[in-house]
Amino acid sequence: MADHHEATVTLPSDPASVPAARTHVLTVLTEWGLPADSEAADTVRLIISELVTNAVQHTQGHSPTFTVSMTLDQDERLRLGVTDSHPRWPRRLPAAVQEDNGRGMAIVRWLTAEQGGRFTVVPTQEGGKTVRVDLPWPATIGG
Repeated sequence: MADHHEATVTLPSDPASVPAARTHVLTVLTEWGLPADSEAADTVRLIISELVTNAVQHTQGHSPTFTVSMTLDQDERLRLGVTDSHPRWPRRLPAAVQEDNGRGMAIVRWLTAEQGGRFTVVPTQEGGKTVRVDLPWPATIGG
């Protein structure tokens, strides 16, 4: 396997893009050697699903598209990112608001920590942000 792999896809900020993003990520993971039916693939799919859903729901029409990026370095670290052009960063909602929604970022943070990864949000030069998750590849993902 090569020392460095990258894949990106840009999709419209529309609920129909959530399954498209999941499919793209699963296809790339499979190309990079991760079995589609593995627990690791399920974990990554869930993380991407939550990040993309958050981007679609919370950009309030201010970001017409979002980009899903994936990078695998040295067969050791998988970096996932969802970038949109809205300046508002994800935030934790009060418990009362979380009754029906608002759990997505908590799920992502928990899964990331559980896998020994790192969750960050970084600004883009255009004024948006990238919500990024770094995970160990794949021996410990889902393990």
